[in-house]
Amino acid sequence: MDRQRMRSPLGRAMGLGSAKEGAEHWWMARVSAVALIPLTLWFVASIIAHTGSDYVTFIVWLRMPLVSILMVLLLIALFYHTALGLQVVIEDYVHSEAKFGALIAVRLGCVALAVAGIMATMRIAFGG
Repeated sequence: MDRQRMRSPLGRAMGLGSAKEGAEHWWMARVSAVALIPLTLWFVASIIAHTGSDYVTFIVWLRMPLVSILMVLLLIALFYHTALGLQVVIEDYVHSEAKFGALIAVRLGCVALAVAGIMATMRIAFGG
């Protein structure tokens, strides 16, 4: 007789993974999404307000301390949320040995883009 059929539903479910990591991932995706709402609205409104502005005006605006801080927060939240979302897509739809490599590539790509954006913002903010 098959051992699996003789086990209770709880016994069959045991050892199939922990919900702890998935729940944390779900919460972090929601928290980053909520953080992105006001940051994205601020960014879009700011870009619309600067439509037609020249380069110097835009750089002066980006050098303002609050603007630089909000831009860095936007970049962090944006690429963190992107990494979480792409991780779910890869975990759900990639079914090969390439899954681990794809997860690493996505994570490194998001970190690289976030660092590049933050460095560019800081360079402008500090007059470089």
